[in-house]
Amino acid sequence: MIDHISVGTNNIARARELYDSVLGCLGLRLLQSSEHSADYGVASILFSVETPLDGHPATRGNGMHVAFAVGRRELVETFHRIALAHGGRDAGAPGLRPEYDAHYFGAFVFDPDGNKIEAVTRSFQ
Repeated sequence: MIDHISVGTNNIARARELYDSVLGCLGLRLLQSSEHSADYGVASILFSVETPLDGHPATRGNGMHVAFAVGRRELVETFHRIALAHGGRDAGAPGLRPEYDAHYFGAFVFDPDGNKIEAVTRSFQ
């Protein structure tokens, strides 16, 4: 069972421009922040973006991404639009991905540090 996920950043302020907006549309809020991290969730931390503790630059994981489950296709589209408006780069427009599942509807973006994030639903709506 996963408790929370963290991705790295080299610039918290720049990362927050994206994550404050895009995670807000998914129902998560900023629970705490510092010059080294921003932590999001509902009642407890579920997702964080943070500078590496070892002092080395953050690097993205090749082949790794974080997928946020949403209830409707409209939220997938909103996630993608908001991410692109706040510093994200397109990594896959909203749409069906039948190669994953007949009802898999997702959108992918890269954050400013190159971390790949996704919103996905299997809802017909």
